[in-house]
Amino acid sequence: MKEPKLDFIVTPILEWYDIHKRTLPWRESPPNPYRVWVSEIMLQQTRVEAVKGYFERFMIELPTIESLATIDDERLLKLWEGLGYYNRVRNLKKGAQVIVNEYEGEFPKDYEGILRLPGVGEYTAGAISSIVFGKPIPAVDGNVMRVIARFTENHSDIMLPATKRQITQQLQVVYPLADLRCGDFTQSLMELGALVCVPNGAPKCLTCPLSTKCCSYHNGTQNELPVKMKKKSRKKENRTVFILCYEGKVAMQKRSDTGLLSGLWEFPNIEGWLTQKEAETQLLAYGITAVNLKKGIDSKHIFTHIEWNMTSYLIECSDDSQKVFSWVTQSQLESEIALPTAFKKFKTMIKFY
Repeated sequence: MKEPKLDFIVTPILEWYDIHKRTLPWRESPPNPYRVWVSEIMLQQTRVEAVKGYFERFMIELPTIESLATIDDERLLKLWEGLGYYNRVRNLKKGAQVIVNEYEGEFPKDYEGILRLPGVGEYTAGAISSIVFGKPIPAVDGNVMRVIARFTENHSDIMLPATKRQITQQLQVVYPLADLRCGDFTQSLMELGALVCVPNGAPKCLTCPLSTKCCSYHNGTQNELPVKMKKKSRKKENRTVFILCYEGKVAMQKRSDTGLLSGLWEFPNIEGWLTQKEAETQLLAYGITAVNLKKGIDSKHIFTHIEWNMTSYLIECSDDSQKVFSWVTQSQLESEIALPTAFKKFKTMIKFY
């Protein structure tokens, strides 16, 4: 099949979007730049369904840029608890402070100004520029690259920056200038990639508005595309977690300000799977006397580049005089402490004391 001109996709994908677009809390008319910005940051490496509840809670507590710029860091992290990739929300606050201090609280309207905000890359800047301000600037993410790679039967590796640049340039020349539906066009490409030209499993070609001209569909190569280099295997690390309890309180510690889960709270833990005897020795090194020690649950957590295989011990302590750790109540743990998902399963063990 001869490769079609890409401008074919504009009309059918917009017509499809008008009928099939999902109702999402950040999709409003007219679009609000602050809400779109927050949603786009939340949606980075996170599923739409997982984001909905977080977005609505976030907006209730932080309805304006000014409120985000001034919120206490611990409270901000608690609002984000469970979404992961916490640097995203740290950068959101920094970005809000930039907007307040440099733009008098007015969200920047130009692509370059948006791109300068902390944590905002080309995709997010393009998404906000087109969705909010109606500018013909592509926002090319994995969904969009998958749609275009299949439609044009592009066998280039989509993990390469050159492939992303190529697809961005292809889209740049077909954005609908005449009817000013740039934002809808951007969202329609994302939506088609999420609902029809899906990433996992076979694409739903029989319901796709682009199938009549799709090269990979006509040549039977849609399941081979897009081409994506294999990720390096994750490093695997064993860890032992200590749930240290004393009179309704549990010991917590903060991670360092750099590296994985930087600056977040966690239960005390150490690299390696410790036997009960080794665990008792480690407690003595902490300066902790155990009244009772039980083997706890095991858990696994997968980060982008590392996998933690964790075992645990539940320890009833003789006192809370050990000051290396912070001792918090269950109420504080629930309402104030932002606990990374990697450690959440171990919270169930605290109820024994």
